[in-house]
Amino acid sequence: MSNIVVIGAGPAGMMAAIVAAKAGHQVTLLEKNEKVGKKLFITGKGRCNVTNACDTEDLFSNVMEHSKFLYSAIYGFDNQAVMQFFETAGCKLKIERGQRVFPESDHSSDVIRALEKEMRSAGVNLLLNREVESLVIESTKEEALEEQTKSKKKKLQQTGFVKGVKLKSKEVIPAERIIVATGGISYVLTGSTGDGYRFAKSAGHTVTDLSPALVPFSIEEDWCKQLQGLSLRNVSVTVEAEGKQIYSDFGEMLFTHYGVSGPLILSASSYYVHNKKASGKKAKLYIDLKPALTEEQLDKRILREFDENKNKQFKNAITSLFPSKMLPIMPILADIDPDKKVNEITKEERERFVKTIKHLELTITGIRDYNEAIITKGGVDVSEVNPSTMESKLIKGLYFAGEVLDLDAMTGGYNLQIAWSTGKLAGESAAEA
Repeated sequence: MSNIVVIGAGPAGMMAAIVAAKAGHQVTLLEKNEKVGKKLFITGKGRCNVTNACDTEDLFSNVMEHSKFLYSAIYGFDNQAVMQFFETAGCKLKIERGQRVFPESDHSSDVIRALEKEMRSAGVNLLLNREVESLVIESTKEEALEEQTKSKKKKLQQTGFVKGVKLKSKEVIPAERIIVATGGISYVLTGSTGDGYRFAKSAGHTVTDLSPALVPFSIEEDWCKQLQGLSLRNVSVTVEAEGKQIYSDFGEMLFTHYGVSGPLILSASSYYVHNKKASGKKAKLYIDLKPALTEEQLDKRILREFDENKNKQFKNAITSLFPSKMLPIMPILADIDPDKKVNEITKEERERFVKTIKHLELTITGIRDYNEAIITKGGVDVSEVNPSTMESKLIKGLYFAGEVLDLDAMTGGYNLQIAWSTGKLAGESAAEA
């Protein structure tokens, strides 16, 4: 029986602890917060999008980078297996639009309760309010860790093995295996303060460039702020950087006091931060308010509106086309006098109006910070981790799982699937080692 220490009681950490404990090992799960699953509790607006019920292949296509690294983890514990795990643990699930999977109750607390129940029955020793200061690693050769950290061209060879963890209280907990599942640095208030990156670096690992991901955009145009709180459904959004399209999709978005958010925008932001040419630079966001209609069809629709409201002012003839919050803004953006009579509007003005509706242009000035980001892009370099076990290639007995790794995916339950799958594989591998 081995002593296994898991750091971080988020989705990956709890899953790893359950699996390792069920295999008969003594598992200690350390969490610096006063309760488990703090970030899990607020995901999906408090409903917790557990996974996505798509075909297994589609799970990989929704991962932004390094999807091949996840083959063993996901095929070993795919979305169907995750759903079965929660159903068996007493958390009934349902599938919604876009194959998103939620607890039937719409309460993330039920997901956490199921995990707590499984941890209790597996005999996990859960220690709350315990903050880890550092990993205790024994070097297998003199100054190996120092060499590893300094060297730009690393040779992937084992330089040491784990001995335990040292807490902030100075207490040392011995361990033959350590699983780091500390998350990223998004939603700092939930305790995601990048501890895992610090632990990884101290062990000689590379941490790739970090950035907020699945995060709202800041927008330059002031008129955007006037639409604060307005949610648009069934619109299409396109993002262009340096004249090239980097994202386009259809769905729902939201105007905010600083710019735009909502599912479509969060997905677009991941393409923006992963595109090195775009990230950090101004880009263009185009909204098609009527994607179901071609420009020609939209023009005919507007003509019908005009025919029915010949003697009305322009601003009063377009009320059926947009939500009320947009009515004062659309004539200004199309450069048409809102008080002008409909029968006086020229063909050129009408064409301009069609163009505005189909290509509403906004300027992206950047992304919001980690406090508003759902996940973190970047993390522990996956080339230094064994994809078949989640064990470090550098330190024997050290494993990584979840968001601390350089893995991120689109919205829709895919990031939690990564957490469950890598957590299960890390727990299994640590138990078998």
